[in-house]
Amino acid sequence: MARWSPLEKTLREQGVRHIAGVDEVGRGPFAGPVVACAIVMPADARAIPGVADSKTLDAAERVRLAALIRGRAIVVSLGAASVREIAALNILQATSLAMRRALARVDGALERQGGRLEAVIIDGKPMPTLAREHRAVVKGDSKVYAIACASIVAKVARDGLMVSLGRRYPGYGWERNAGYGTAFHIEGIRRLGMTPHHRALFCRGALPVGPLGG
Repeated sequence: MARWSPLEKTLREQGVRHIAGVDEVGRGPFAGPVVACAIVMPADARAIPGVADSKTLDAAERVRLAALIRGRAIVVSLGAASVREIAALNILQATSLAMRRALARVDGALERQGGRLEAVIIDGKPMPTLAREHRAVVKGDSKVYAIACASIVAKVARDGLMVSLGRRYPGYGWERNAGYGTAFHIEGIRRLGMTPHHRALFCRGALPVGPLGG
């Protein structure tokens, strides 16, 4: 994706300058928070070559591109919802909360710069609980430049967090699986039990028998 999307170009032509692309990572893992990123890229800059859906890039390329994106962006903001909030709200509502937190930080940063956020484009389907006007694009991380940028930064940030947590809680392979339910991770849960960073409901659904009960 070496270009701005038609949607972004249309908004620019309408005089919209500050457009936030928003994406999340971490809806499906057995452990760790859900993390959202909101990014405003400069309207007068060319798209960064190589930016694409983070899932299509290897880890080294994501890290390289995340540094370029952070260096060029007008605003980069992260928001997260914890394992406890995921349990209390459900994963969809926790994802909305993480996005709202990221966007609130964008609002504050732009206000300090004398600007304001004029448009929001999110990956996926419309999210009424976002509580602000937005456009939703299914598979937007492969179609909309600003969303792709957000997907890369969110993925790098969350993966880095899971590597750090993996050092504190060895035996689950979080430095490799980022908390997703791989065979190694499931075996780790069976042997060691759950940590405070595990999503109990997700884990129990995958382990109908054994030490977790069910």
